Amino acid sequence: MTAARLNGLPLTSVGVGGAQFGNLFRETTDDETAAAIDAAWERGIRYFDTAPHYGLGLSERRMGAALRSRPRDEYVLSTKAGRLLVDNPEGEGQLDDDGFIVPATTKRVWDFSRDGVRRSIHESLERLGVDRIDIAYLHDPDAHWDAASTTGIEALRELRDEGVIGAIGVGMNQAEMPAAFIRECDIDVVMLAGRYTLLDRTAERELLPLAVEHDVAIVAAGVYNSGLLSSPEVPADARFDYSQAPAALISGARDMAALCREYGVTLPDAAVQFALRHPAVRSVVLGARTVEHVTSGVERARVEIPAELWERLDERAASLAAADHDSAR
Repeated sequence: MTAARLNGLPLTSVGVGGAQFGNLFRETTDDETAAAIDAAWERGIRYFDTAPHYGLGLSERRMGAALRSRPRDEYVLSTKAGRLLVDNPEGEGQLDDDGFIVPATTKRVWDFSRDGVRRSIHESLERLGVDRIDIAYLHDPDAHWDAASTTGIEALRELRDEGVIGAIGVGMNQAEMPAAFIRECDIDVVMLAGRYTLLDRTAERELLPLAVEHDVAIVAAGVYNSGLLSSPEVPADARFDYSQAPAALISGARDMAALCREYGVTLPDAAVQFALRHPAVRSVVLGARTVEHVTSGVERARVEIPAELWERLDERAASLAAADHDSAR
C-alpha cells in the first residue's frame, strides 16, 4: 500500500473509515471490528479514521481497542471534533435517532468553542486509549462557520502546537466551505465526502486548485456516493447523498458501469481509484464493517485501469455535468 506524506505522517493511499464500527444502521460486534482492522493491517493499510459522532463514541472505543497492540508510530489515526457527547438520562430505554444502533443515554451537542473542541479531543484520547491524535478534523461545521473558523480552528491549532495533534483540518460533505477554510484558516488537510467522485466533481471548481496552491492535503471519502457507485450493476433503487438517486444519475452510473465492463473492470474499482488521480488527494477512506469490506476495498484499489477508460469516464462525467447545467437554466 503506497503512502503519501502529511506533516511527516505516512498516509496510506487507502484508509479505513469507522462509521460502521459505531453500529451505523445495524449492529456490529467487537469481534467484527477487530477482525476488519486486522485484515486492513495485514493488507498494508495504516490510516484509520473515526469520530465521536459514530455510535456516540462506540466507534472510537472499538477502534482504539483493536489498534492497541499495534506500534503507535506505525499508523495514522484521525478523529473529529464539533459534537460533544453529554449524558442524556431522558434517553433511557431508547435508541439513538441519528442512524446508529446504540442507546440514547448519551446525546450530541454542537460545540465549536475553544473549550468545547479541547474537551472533545481530550475525551477522544481517552476513548481511543492513545496520547496523541495524528489528524483532527472539525466535523460538519456547515451551520457553524463563525465559531468553527475562529474558536474551533484556533483550539485545534493550539493542540497542534502542544503536540497533542499532528495535523488539523475539516471534514465535510460540501466543497465550498472547505475552500473558505483553506483561504482563511491555517489548516493542513480536508476530508471531503462525496464531492470528488466519478459522478460528482464539484471539488474541481475551486477546492482542489486551492488545495494544490496552499499544499493542503485532500482525503477523499464517500467515493461511492452513498451506494450509487458501489456495485458493478446499478440498481433502480440506488442511493445518492443518502437519498434515492435521481434517474439521470442512475442512467449516468449505468453508462459508466458499461464502459468499465468493456475494459474488464468494475464500476466500484473505478470509484475507489478515481480521486487518487488528482495530485491533491493523498488518501481514499473506505467505510468498512467486516473483513470482506476491507478485502474488497483493497482489491478494488489494486485493479489496473487503462488510461483510455479514464478518458471515456471523464467524457461521460462532462456530458452529465453539461446536461445538468442545461436543465438548471
